[in-house]
Amino acid sequence: MEFFKPGLLVDFMRHRRVYMAISFTLVTASIAAIFYPGPNYGTDFLGGTEIQVAFGGEVSSTELRSALGELGYEGADVVAVVEQENAYIIRTREFSAISDEQKEQIRTNVETALGGVEGVDVQRVRIPEGGDKVRIELTGDVDEAMLRTAVEEAGVQVIRVARFGTASAHTYEAQLAGVATELLEGLRDRLGDRGPGTPDRIERVGPRAGAQLRDAAIKSLLYAIAFIMVYVAFRFDLRFAPGGVIAMAHDAIITVGIYVLLQKEFNLTIIAALLTIVGYSINDTIVVYDRIRENLGRYRDKSLYDVINISTSQMLSRTIMTSGTTLLSVSAFFIWGTSVIRDISFALFIGILIGTYSSIYVAAPLTEWMDRRFFSKAKARARRARSKQRKKA
Repeated sequence: MEFFKPGLLVDFMRHRRVYMAISFTLVTASIAAIFYPGPNYGTDFLGGTEIQVAFGGEVSSTELRSALGELGYEGADVVAVVEQENAYIIRTREFSAISDEQKEQIRTNVETALGGVEGVDVQRVRIPEGGDKVRIELTGDVDEAMLRTAVEEAGVQVIRVARFGTASAHTYEAQLAGVATELLEGLRDRLGDRGPGTPDRIERVGPRAGAQLRDAAIKSLLYAIAFIMVYVAFRFDLRFAPGGVIAMAHDAIITVGIYVLLQKEFNLTIIAALLTIVGYSINDTIVVYDRIRENLGRYRDKSLYDVINISTSQMLSRTIMTSGTTLLSVSAFFIWGTSVIRDISFALFIGILIGTYSSIYVAAPLTEWMDRRFFSKAKARARRARSKQRKKA
C-alpha cells in the first residue's frame, strides 16, 4: 500500500542537526531523571505486599488512602480495578507485620516459657522473612496454649498454633496475622459495612528478592543490547552498526525517562515492554538500513546524504503503515485494557513512536556522520596512495 506517489523525495537530512540536538537533550534529561527523582519502583523491585480486594460499598480512592494513612501505611498506592466495581489494588511497602525486635522477643519468650518444662528443650525458633509464622522445633511435646501465650506476649496477633510434621518431630507452627490480614481488618473497623471482603489476590515480595529481581532485570536489558550489538555487527559493516545500536539505546533510555518523570510504577511488566521496544527499534532500523545499502549500489554517483533521503522517502509509506497499525493495536489495549495491560501498552506506545523517529532522525544521520567523518577520509587516503603507486610505476 502506497500513501504517496512514487518518486516522492523528502529531505529528511536537512534538519538532522536540530533533531540530533533534541535527541541528545531528551537522553540527557532521561539519564538525569533516573538519578533524580529516580524510578518509582513497584513491589516487584522494592518488596512489599499487594492486595486486590472488592469492597462492600462505594469507597473513593482518596478515602481509602486516608484510612490507610491512619492505620500507619503511609505512601500506600491505591489503584482502582476498572473491570470490577468497588475493587482496588492496594500496594504497600510493608512486607512483614512484625519487627526485628519482636522476632527476638518471640525467641526469648519461647525459651523462657519452656525453660521450666522438664525434658523439653528448644532446638530452634525459625521466623521467615515475611514474619507470618513462627516454627518452633522442640525435643518433646508441650501444650499449644503455652506456645501461643509466649508468642502473643511479644505483641503480635496469633491466628492459631498447630503441630507440624511427623509425630516424632515435635515441631509446632504458630500462624501470625500478616500485613494483608492486619491491613484488611483495620479497614473493616474503619469502613464498617463498606469494608473489604475476602481478597481476590495477595502477593508478597521480600526486600532481598526484590533487589535480586531488580538486578536480574537490569542484566536482562544489558544482555539484550549486547547480543543485538553482536548481531548488527555481523549483519552490517562498521559504518552502519554504531547508528543502529545508539538508536536502540536512545529509545530505551527516553522511554525509561518518561516513566520516571511521570512517576509511573516501574516493575517487571515495564522491563518486558522495554525488551520489546529494543527489539522493535532495531528491527525498524535494520529495514531502513537494508534499503540504504541496496540504494548505495544502485546510485553510485550520489553521496550517502542523498541516498539516505531517497531510501527514507521510499520507506515512508511502509513506516506509516507498520507503525500506525501497531500504535492502533497498542492504543486499544491502553483504552480498554486492565491496569496491568495499560502500563505495558503505555510503555509500548511511547517506545514505538520514539523507535520510528530514531530510525529516521538518529540512526541514519549518525551513519552519514560516521561515513563523512571517518570512512570518506579513509577512502580519500586510499585513493591518494593508489595514485602515488601508479605514478611511481
